[in-house]
Amino acid sequence: MRKKRLFNFLGLVITIAIALISCHNLLLPKSPPPITVKLSGWTGNPLEQTLLKQVIQDFEKQQSQIKVKYEAIADQYMDVIKTRLVGEAAPDVFYLDALEAPFFMGQNVLEPLDKYINPKFDLTDIEPKLLNNFTYQNHIYGLPKDYSTLALFYNKKAFNQIGLTSPPTSWEQLRTYAKQLTGKLNKYGFGEIPELARQAYKITAFGGEIIDKNGYATFANNPGLQGLELVINQYQKDRSSAQKSDVGTNSGSEMFGQNKVAMVIEGNWAIPYLQETFPKLEFATAEIPKINNQQATMVFTVAYVMNKQAPHKLAAWKLISYLTGKEGMKKWTSKGFALPARKSVAQQLGYDQDPLRASLVAGVNYATPWQLGKYPAAIINNFDNQFISVLLGQQPLKQAMLKAQNAANQQIQADM
Repeated sequence: MRKKRLFNFLGLVITIAIALISCHNLLLPKSPPPITVKLSGWTGNPLEQTLLKQVIQDFEKQQSQIKVKYEAIADQYMDVIKTRLVGEAAPDVFYLDALEAPFFMGQNVLEPLDKYINPKFDLTDIEPKLLNNFTYQNHIYGLPKDYSTLALFYNKKAFNQIGLTSPPTSWEQLRTYAKQLTGKLNKYGFGEIPELARQAYKITAFGGEIIDKNGYATFANNPGLQGLELVINQYQKDRSSAQKSDVGTNSGSEMFGQNKVAMVIEGNWAIPYLQETFPKLEFATAEIPKINNQQATMVFTVAYVMNKQAPHKLAAWKLISYLTGKEGMKKWTSKGFALPARKSVAQQLGYDQDPLRASLVAGVNYATPWQLGKYPAAIINNFDNQFISVLLGQQPLKQAMLKAQNAANQQIQADM
């Protein structure tokens, strides 16, 4: 009987305990489900994709109530984003190239970031030339994630072979070096990329402009043509430069890596490519030689922007602020695939003193931004097509540039 009573008592205690625990659990507030923020960008090389995923995972560890759904768009990135914005199915946060930024900022589809930025974010640490690309009507619409300028890459072995001990410091000197280097270790002294993205800084070095204040093409002006004449003279008269098609390659980096040219002007992206693909190549970098006694280069940058229709804007901002903040940016740029948009991060990683990257970092202060108003495609396509024909001797420079400028402006007017 005693045992029976004991068992009954223990059973009653256990029942009461279970009931109390159950009631307690019912009274406890449930944790809200995590918020999902959709992030999109274009596909990079596999190492970059892996690195970005690691940075996103670090963010999710710090922000346990936010999950990031990342999608890499493989083809026609900007067309896909535009289509999704129209259909209200765009990601909450996405990459935006500086070239495309003016059009997007004028369409009322991006969330202004000003009200989210606080002193702790340290906006003054971001290179102002980069930030200006994403500022419109006194509002900031994007925060740059990284950038690259252009610098001179030169073959150290080729230089040593003819007794050159330092890189050229003026364009006139570059032309002299190119003549001396042609036909030696390399077939040509210099590799030329006849695209507007690689020629704009030559136009602006002589006081020329690519577009006017209304967004119309104006690259056929006489000052700007002086910069383009440097390219034509070197290619046609000196015969010391070549374009990629002349030597059977697909890029400036490739013709340099294959020893087809002794010098080429490329961006930061060329460094890991050359080191991985051509490990025996001995090369160095320097700032682009002065043109018309002016320091000149280009700067290319991409920002994270927020969709104005994003349902969870605060969560989207937390993601942007981490990716473009000091911690996230340091992780993202630590492998050297891109240069950090923050000055302090560049210093922490030693890029401002790095033998290969210091010249690229220095160039951001005087670079020409790669930005051409709201209708860049019309300007780029017409310039590139006509300038190549000039390079091949098919028509005079002035005539071709006027033709390109007029055609571009007719297209811009039709699109407005």
